[in-house]
Amino acid sequence: MKIASWNVNSIKARLPNVLDWLRRAAPDVVLLQEIKCQDADFPTLELQELGYACTPHGQKSYNGVALLSKLPVSDIRIRLPGDDADEQARYIEADIADIIVGGLYLPNGNPRPGDKYDYKLAWMRRLEAHAARLLAADRPFLLAGDYNICPTDMDVYDPAGWAEDALCYIDSRKRFRALLNLGLTEAWRALHPNVQEYSFWDYQAGAWPKNHGLRIDHFLLSPALADRLKACEIDRQPRGQEKASDHVPIWVEID
Repeated sequence: MKIASWNVNSIKARLPNVLDWLRRAAPDVVLLQEIKCQDADFPTLELQELGYACTPHGQKSYNGVALLSKLPVSDIRIRLPGDDADEQARYIEADIADIIVGGLYLPNGNPRPGDKYDYKLAWMRRLEAHAARLLAADRPFLLAGDYNICPTDMDVYDPAGWAEDALCYIDSRKRFRALLNLGLTEAWRALHPNVQEYSFWDYQAGAWPKNHGLRIDHFLLSPALADRLKACEIDRQPRGQEKASDHVPIWVEID
């Protein structure tokens, strides 16, 4: 099974690129972030033509996640547990082929310090608690998406310049490390321990042609699923297209 994750930075603005990539890469399951539209405006018909059942969880103009699947989907759940007052559309989860598949768009957290950074850390604590519950249920699962975290200095083109940013700040990295310390495996780094690669390049200052990037999109796998991991790759090709998202797809292959 091939599962992909992609922050598309507005599904309506990027739809031709998204459809092109789906035809070429043909993932079985896709987790999208920053769809930036309400559910009624999601391009369900176009994606259904490619064989995907669609479950968007969006909000107007901001955030939003979606789950696309060519395989049967059951028990769809939206919103990360732990804060009933949180209205931001950042999490979706379902059962697919006996795997719990979770898609997330973790808060950016800038400017730091401030309320937005406090929200980021609180959201990560909720994610950690949810991951612990999933582990206790003893079922294979993955949590994938735009984590807005560079786990190490290898994952950012200019570590010193980004050290105080919410994506690289030590407290953010500690919360990411706490997830791994539960026993989760970060798929791409597990298979590419010494490779410097990125999944995001800003639109400003020529970041893409200069390869001034960040690796902030990740797959975290439970122990049972990590044993079945066959491949994990970052596909740079869509970033060079016209009207590209600032992120590129990342995908795993599970036996």
